[in-house]
Amino acid sequence: MKKLALSRPRPSRRRLMVGMAAVCIGHALGPGLGAAWAQTAWPSRRLRLLVGFPPGSSPDLMARTLAEPLAQALGQPVVVENRPGAGGNIAADLVARADDGHTLGLMINGNLTTARILNPATPFDPLTDFAPVSLLATAPLVLVAGPEVAGDAAALLAAGRAAGGRWNYGSPGVGTIAHIGMEMLNGAAGWQAVHVPFPGNPQVITALLQGVLQVALLPPGLAMPQVQAGRLKAVAVTSTGRSSLVPHLPSLSELGVPGIQLEIWNAVAAPARMNPAHIRQVSVALAEIVRRPSVREQIFAQGWQVVGTSPEGLEHRVRVDTQRMREVIERNNIRPT
Repeated sequence: MKKLALSRPRPSRRRLMVGMAAVCIGHALGPGLGAAWAQTAWPSRRLRLLVGFPPGSSPDLMARTLAEPLAQALGQPVVVENRPGAGGNIAADLVARADDGHTLGLMINGNLTTARILNPATPFDPLTDFAPVSLLATAPLVLVAGPEVAGDAAALLAAGRAAGGRWNYGSPGVGTIAHIGMEMLNGAAGWQAVHVPFPGNPQVITALLQGVLQVALLPPGLAMPQVQAGRLKAVAVTSTGRSSLVPHLPSLSELGVPGIQLEIWNAVAAPARMNPAHIRQVSVALAEIVRRPSVREQIFAQGWQVVGTSPEGLEHRVRVDTQRMREVIERNNIRPT
């Protein structure tokens, strides 16, 4: 009886090319080194990209914009996993403890800078438990005023000084970048505006429209639709110069308020124990991806300016921002309730 020849699935063109490259490199390196190279090729399976916020949030949109092109660049799937809670710190802790060599985190400022300063019980140390990968994108905050606050930017700054403690400002929580930024502004502009925390920025906007708050710092993507509709007044941005996101708005420095240099940002970090060569591989891929015109446009539409740094660039930004915000937090005794 004849044996039936079983047909085998044909390998994909990509796998054939990778396999041929491995053979060539193996011959070039010699049998010992070639085998070692084949065994250590990375990534060897899918990567997890943890996000500490729910689907549809700004960090989630950024992660999903980058996941597919990053998968294509690395040759393995990149799966976005949402682990919301504690301002992103739940996901950050999972990243810090991951030991599989295939876990990354998309994080916001606070996870990599102020987490333990604000709460010493935070289970991870932002400066030692993560390996920086890349600063992806930044955005200034926009100082906005409610509808009953009259006058141009100069008049508003003067009115804030004259108001003393009668003005209120809102933020999406104690210790958030908006809270820290407004305390910076209080000190630099001679204000004494009182902090009123809310669960999130939508509630801050409602309170502004109702006259409960006089001012707040909001991300451009949330502030400008309200400004364009005539409901809120945009005053300035918190970056050192003007931002391409809102180029018509002056910086606070232009208005004579010194020392305000504050941006929100998204970055990718890895566990500190991850192989440095693998970190560099991801960093190079991300820097190339975010600079593609199509990806840059998507990120800009989400309210961000593309950066795409090296690991060293993100490390520098983390250390500078940590020191700047630590001073504000300690001076104003900011502590989560």
